[in-house]
Amino acid sequence: MTEKTQKRMFKLMEKRSIAALFSAVLILVSIGSLFTQGLNLGIDFTGGTLIEVGFSDAVELDKVRDAMAGSEFSDASVQYFGSAKDILIRVAPREGKNSATISTELMKVLSDIGSNAELRRQEFVGPQVGEELTEDGGLAMLAALAMIMMYVAVRFQMRFSVGAIAALMHDVIITMGFFSLTQLNFDLTVLAAILAVIGYSLNDTIVVYDRIRENFRRMRTETPLEVLNISLNQTLSRTMITSLTTLLVLTALFVVGGEIIHSFSAALLVGVIIGTYSSIYIASPVILALGVSKQDLMPVEKEGAELDDRP
Repeated sequence: MTEKTQKRMFKLMEKRSIAALFSAVLILVSIGSLFTQGLNLGIDFTGGTLIEVGFSDAVELDKVRDAMAGSEFSDASVQYFGSAKDILIRVAPREGKNSATISTELMKVLSDIGSNAELRRQEFVGPQVGEELTEDGGLAMLAALAMIMMYVAVRFQMRFSVGAIAALMHDVIITMGFFSLTQLNFDLTVLAAILAVIGYSLNDTIVVYDRIRENFRRMRTETPLEVLNISLNQTLSRTMITSLTTLLVLTALFVVGGEIIHSFSAALLVGVIIGTYSSIYIASPVILALGVSKQDLMPVEKEGAELDDRP
């Protein structure tokens, strides 16, 4: 590689110490928030009753919350659902009361706030179902990570699988930490988004790893640090174009997609940004720290191959 070409390259790997410190801070903040605040779990996980109510005129959330505070539903969660005329109320399970009874009592409380309150939807999820969903969702994520580690180890090398898993865990922890800090609703759609983020981040990492392997086999004089830096620069334009086009779509979904997919699109937005960052500054520095070398990636020659090639 010429000196002129080297000058045009971004020295990405030279910033790995700063990136490691930045990631460590994000992870510590995320873990701290998860332990202190936890997640604002949706009804899918906690169980309870959810009702959607429509009003003929715009209604203020403060009035609805004050009315709930003065009733037995003081722990109810109230939020707008698409417009100021539609609200969504979540109530924890009540012993001895079914979903229909709770919905009726809630509508009586809301009738004092505004006329023409209309019950549009009601859902009930039992606590046992919520616990099963939490357990199954966690197992699904662990199974996905285990299969990914096996796949990367077989396709590349064990050091690469460690780097890939480190990047994916980094993405998952920070995305969940974002939901803990903002207290956005964490439901099954968000869990699905996190699994999608794992797939997106892995795809980015595999593209970078493919180029690293090719360059290790092709370049004879460069050090591992130089090979990684060259490989990242070669894949950078592809990574940025893919991420930016994806972010444009996700931003549109977040802004105009409505309340139903608000948390889903938020999870994907954060995940794509963090996933793009981790494929450069987590996955690659980890394999460098583990001592990857040319010898690890050279194709294995079969014993007796030279004899087989003779006429």
